[in-house]
Amino acid sequence: MPETLPLFPLGTVLYPGLLLPLHIFEERYRQLVRDLAEGPEPRRFGVIAIREGRETGVDGISALYEIGCTATLRRVSERDDGRFDLVTVGTNRFRLIALIHSRPYLQAEVELLPEDAGDQAAAAIAVPAVQRAFRGYIEALNARVTTQVSVPDMPAEPIALSYLVAASVIAGLQDRQLLLAEPDAVRRLNAERVLLSRETSMLRSLTSTPAPEFRYAPYSPN
Repeated sequence: MPETLPLFPLGTVLYPGLLLPLHIFEERYRQLVRDLAEGPEPRRFGVIAIREGRETGVDGISALYEIGCTATLRRVSERDDGRFDLVTVGTNRFRLIALIHSRPYLQAEVELLPEDAGDQAAAAIAVPAVQRAFRGYIEALNARVTTQVSVPDMPAEPIALSYLVAASVIAGLQDRQLLLAEPDAVRRLNAERVLLSRETSMLRSLTSTPAPEFRYAPYSPN
């Protein structure tokens, strides 16, 4: 069934299970946090990537992507000047149905999406293939950066692995959004195998350090 969520557009993609710290300073988003604090559990809002526009300012957003992820509040700290520091975690993917403009911040009617592992036989092939590809990617990355990145313990469960890799690989917004939108874990893993192969080849051909940071938890100044 559709439900209504406060919406927090960002210039990044949130995945289920990924920590997302936020610094809240705009008044409209301070109001969002206050409204959540006064409401029932679970205290959550929708994070959705901006297709066109920017995070801050009045009328800064022109278009949003269709698929987002709910962020559940884990910790809220209010500063003396009314700003908030949040720790949230990605919970459920959702599909944007309609925007609602009745509050200072955006709200949306959304449809929560199920988490499907996909075909078991296909998963048995995709999981070890992506694990190998991800290790190769990390090795290529370590050859190009001064701070070495260690390979985490990779889960064998398809959904968990698919989101770990999606959150970890250095990729552009469009690639990250495409991974979030994949309908099941096997299709996401297959897309990641192609992405990892491409990025590993690029890293091995580079003569300089890649500009993006390797990180597990994105940070937004909003």
